[in-house]
Amino acid sequence: MTNAEKKSSRHPFYWIPTTWFAMGLPNLVLGGTVASLLYKSLGYSDGQIAFWTGIIVLPWSFKPLWGPFMELYKTKKFYIQVSQIACGVLFALSVLSLYTATFFPLSVTLFFLIAFFGATQDMAADGIYLSELSASDQARYVGWQGTFYNVAKLFSNGGMVFLAGILIPVIGDRDAWAVVLAIYAIIMLALGMYNRGVLPDSTTARSVTSTREVWITLKDVMVSFFRKKHIWAGILFIVLYRFAEGQGIKIMPLFLKATRAAGGLGLSEATVGLLTGIYGTAAFVLGSLAAGYFVSNKGLTRTTLLLLCAFFNLPFAAYAYLAITQASSVWVIGTAIAVEHFGYGFGFIGIILFIMQRIAPGPYQMAHYAFGSAITYFGYTIASMMSGAISDYLGYAHFFIWVLVSTIPAFLVSWLVPLSDKSNNPET
Repeated sequence: MTNAEKKSSRHPFYWIPTTWFAMGLPNLVLGGTVASLLYKSLGYSDGQIAFWTGIIVLPWSFKPLWGPFMELYKTKKFYIQVSQIACGVLFALSVLSLYTATFFPLSVTLFFLIAFFGATQDMAADGIYLSELSASDQARYVGWQGTFYNVAKLFSNGGMVFLAGILIPVIGDRDAWAVVLAIYAIIMLALGMYNRGVLPDSTTARSVTSTREVWITLKDVMVSFFRKKHIWAGILFIVLYRFAEGQGIKIMPLFLKATRAAGGLGLSEATVGLLTGIYGTAAFVLGSLAAGYFVSNKGLTRTTLLLLCAFFNLPFAAYAYLAITQASSVWVIGTAIAVEHFGYGFGFIGIILFIMQRIAPGPYQMAHYAFGSAITYFGYTIASMMSGAISDYLGYAHFFIWVLVSTIPAFLVSWLVPLSDKSNNPET
């Protein structure tokens, strides 16, 4: 694209905030607190919830597999607006599913389809950002992405969970969650219609011209990825770094909601939304900002990676404390949640930096970064899927002790994974 074409596009402020807010909503609904608490309030076990919500979010793990085929037809703008409108329609159908006899399998199917369109939207949005903005503008507006994704996090984990908690005593669980899902439907439909008018129109070039060319390119991308030096050690690091997190984060909202007789804290949805959505999100943002300053000065060294790993994993001791003591003070619970979220925000940058600097470099940098990110999400998903059964078997107190034990592999791979070679070419 020429500079003249880029200058003719709408100012990025018209479409980046709404696009990244829309990217955050499906992911946070399905992979975060909302879906878990919805199923919990309707009587499903932690094992069922953890396993099936893990199945639901799998499209984000495999999105690089169909991404190249999107280049064969239409534009990135087309995929963004269609995905957002499709998510809105599917959220509306999920409202209706609440009142059917087959709610659980039907809702899982609908949520899985939402995840598919959400993952498709993610790829198209990243593509339009890279193709429509110059390198200097990409750096200038990258902060907006994280800001409005976190606005979506605040809206979902805070506002919508809080709203459900307010409505449940008044109209009941099923109707309360129907209102929440209907709001998501309206917002996604509105965002799809809005972005139809403001997204750049100039992204029309095709990088491939046939299905055969897609398969050849995809094969080359995959072969070159697995030929990288120390790639299997890198994959093991990516998977194990999030092994404890995938378990702890999935069960955390269920533990907060569960009754004290069942070993939980007995909090209402409104209180969970307030603590995790507002205070937790604020702590996460502060942790991310602090980590940015830290790594910009230190770089990715063995010591840096181990410290990031410690920040990422050790704060799960806060949940173990809550589970063992069954603390009743909202201040104590809120502090524990804030500590864990701050550590999460600080430590997560470790795996992002590793993928950027040790996995992605090479002729297919963007594709290999997407592969690394997908493996990260897949590792998290597998850990979260098994967490419910472990939690049901051990009980919450012993489960969070198990989560702390599960951090050991992360420290081992952080210490042992090769970091010396930066080129990551298979010949070196």
